[in-house]
Amino acid sequence: MSQNLLDFHSHRSTVYGQRGMVASSQPLATAAGLEILRQGGNAADAAVAVAAALNVTEPTSTGIGGDMFALFYDAKTAQVSALNGSGRSPTGLTRERLQADGFSSALPPYHPHTVTVPGACAGWCDLLERHGTLSLDVILAPAISLAESGFPVAPLTAHFWQAGANRQLKTAANGHELTIAGRGPNPGEIFRNPGLARTFRAVAEGGKGAFYQGPIAEAIVSVLRQAGGAMAASDLAEHVSTWEQPASVSFGDYYIHECPPNGQGITALLAFNLLEGFDLAGMDPLSADRLHLEIEALRLAFADARWYVSDPAFSNLPLRELLSKEYAAERRKLIDPRRASLDQKRGTPVLSSGTVYFCVVDGAGNACSFINSNYMGFGTGIVPKGWGFSLQNRGHNFVLDPEHPNRLEPRKRPYHTIIPGLITRKDGSLLGPFGVMGGFMQPQGHLQVGLGLLVDGLDPQSALDLPRFCIDVDQGEQGGAVLLEENIPWRTAAELSAMGHPVRPVSGWGRAVFGRGQIILRDSASGVLAGGSDPRADGVAMPLV
Repeated sequence: MSQNLLDFHSHRSTVYGQRGMVASSQPLATAAGLEILRQGGNAADAAVAVAAALNVTEPTSTGIGGDMFALFYDAKTAQVSALNGSGRSPTGLTRERLQADGFSSALPPYHPHTVTVPGACAGWCDLLERHGTLSLDVILAPAISLAESGFPVAPLTAHFWQAGANRQLKTAANGHELTIAGRGPNPGEIFRNPGLARTFRAVAEGGKGAFYQGPIAEAIVSVLRQAGGAMAASDLAEHVSTWEQPASVSFGDYYIHECPPNGQGITALLAFNLLEGFDLAGMDPLSADRLHLEIEALRLAFADARWYVSDPAFSNLPLRELLSKEYAAERRKLIDPRRASLDQKRGTPVLSSGTVYFCVVDGAGNACSFINSNYMGFGTGIVPKGWGFSLQNRGHNFVLDPEHPNRLEPRKRPYHTIIPGLITRKDGSLLGPFGVMGGFMQPQGHLQVGLGLLVDGLDPQSALDLPRFCIDVDQGEQGGAVLLEENIPWRTAAELSAMGHPVRPVSGWGRAVFGRGQIILRDSASGVLAGGSDPRADGVAMPLV
C-alpha cells in the first residue's frame, strides 16, 4: 500500500460487533436505529427509525418530502429484494403545460414543477409491511422525541444548513419553518421542529394514508398550487411503491446488487463489468494507471446510463443486455490504457441525480441498505405549512427533449441518482450493505469503495478513507472535469493530466462533492460485523451492545 494511503488515514478504526450494527451520517440517527434494535427490532425496523431521525437531524439532505430506495437481505432465504420508493410527476404536468409556462429546454432547479410525489413515506411503510416486526409508533418514537425536544446540530450539517437557508429557504414558501429567524443553525445550536413531530405522529397513528390523504396531502397540494405547481390531490392519493428484482452482476467471487432503473445503480454495475477484464489487483489503488481505467470505465457507463435510465413503465429498457458480460467485452475495447477519451457515446446493447445513505445489519444477519433524499439539499425548499419538511426537486432530472427516454411525461418517475448497494458472496451469504451518497457521485463512489473492498482487501473504514475522484457528469458526454480529492499523489494527478484528463484538485468544504459513505460487512462464519463511516460526514458506525 502506498505511503499516501497511510497519510490520508482519518484515524478512525473499523468498528466491530456481533449483535447488530448501524452506520449513518449522524450519530443521533445511528443511536435511534440502535435503540430500535435494542427493543427487538430487525434491520428493516431500525432502518426506518434512522431514516426518520435523519429527517430531523439532517433536513439539509433528506426527509419525508423526498424519495427512498432500499435493498433488503433476508437471512432466512438468502434473497435480496429491491424497493423503489420514488415518486412520479403530476398528472397535470404535460408538455403543453410546460410550454404555456415558458419551459422548453430545462426546468429551473427549485421550481415547483420539479416536485414529484414524495415517495419516502410509502416506502418506509412498505418496507415495514414486508420485513418489519415492530409498530410504527415504536419505530418513529426516537425521531419524534428529537423533533420535539430538539437536538444540537452537527458541524457539517450546520454548514450545509446555512448554505441552504440562503439558497432555498429564504425565498421558498414557508421555508422559514426550517430556520432560526431566517438563518441556518450554528454548530451545537439546538433546533426544534414541532411541525415534523406532528407529521410523524400522524403517520405513526394512520400509516402512509395519513400522509397521502387528509391534512398533510392537502397542505402539499395547497403550497404547490400557490407556488405555480401542478400537483393534485389524486397524484398523492394514487401513489404506490414497487418491489422489484435487484439488478446484479458478478465480480470475482461476489455478486454486486443495485436497485434497477429508474435508479442509476446500473452505472456502477456497468463499470464493474468493464473493469473485471483488467488486472486491478496488480496496481496501486491511487496510481494513475489504475485511476485512469476507473475513470474511463465510468465515462462509458455514464454514456449508457444517461440515455437508458428512465422509468421502465414508459420505455423498453434492455437491462439484461446492458449488464451482460458480452456487452462489457465489446465496450471494453473502447478503453485506451494510456489515453483519456472525453467523448464516449452510448452503446447499442440490442440490435434494432442532497442525500443520506445508511445501512443496518441485525444480529440475525438481515441487512438493509437504505438511501433517502430531497435531491438538492432541501430540494425546492418549499414547506407544506405547519408540517416541518421540505419538498424534493427530483423532477429536475427530467429531460424536456421529446425524443429522450427520460423525457418528462405525466405520472412518470425521473432518472434517479440515489442508489443503495449490497454485496453477497457466490454461496448466497451476505458480505454487506454499502453506499456513498452524493448526486452523480454515487455510482462513482460505489465503484471506488467496492474496488477497495473486493480488489484491494481493505477493511470498511480504510475503504471509505481512501481519497476519491469525481467526474463532473453534468458537463455531459463531452467529458467533464475529473475532480481529485486532496491526498491523491501529485504525481498521479500529473500523469492523469498527461493522459488527457482535465484534472482539478479539490480540498476543504469542496470535498463534499466526493460523497459520504457507510459500510457494514458480516463474517459468514463467526457472524462478526465490521463497520465504517465516512470521515467526510458527521456520522458514525456503532454496534449494539
